[in-house]
Amino acid sequence: MRVETLCHKLGERRGRPIRLVPHALPVPGPFGAWIAAPSTDYILYQQETTASHQRHIILHEVGHILADHHSDAFDDDELWKTAVPNLSAKAVKRLLRRTAYDEEHERQAELVATIIMEWASVLDRVVPRPASTPSLDRVQTALGDRLGWL
Repeated sequence: MRVETLCHKLGERRGRPIRLVPHALPVPGPFGAWIAAPSTDYILYQQETTASHQRHIILHEVGHILADHHSDAFDDDELWKTAVPNLSAKAVKRLLRRTAYDEEHERQAELVATIIMEWASVLDRVVPRPASTPSLDRVQTALGDRLGWL
């Protein structure tokens, strides 16, 4: 299962879709953010990084959702109007934005992301591989393909 599928299934289970929004976030700054709109959760994540880092960012924000953390105020309205134009300023103000792991909520969210990534790594090793050919093996080795669910 891919992280996008995990978010889709989590959204279905909670009755609140999770929309993933890649965006070129300013550096230095947060790598990701969670916006809890009235009927949808938005996870904004840094598009200018590796796919593995993007998955971790998304899972960190999923950690905030699973732990039922609350959003803090956010004052950069222009960034959010550009990134997620269909959200009201009120919804944007509920944004969860953190840049350090010095708060308990951040440590909890990071722990959730790490545990999910670790389980995905374990599943990569136990999921049966499809029939392989020398060409397929070379492509998978070159691209670092994963067989698990992230």
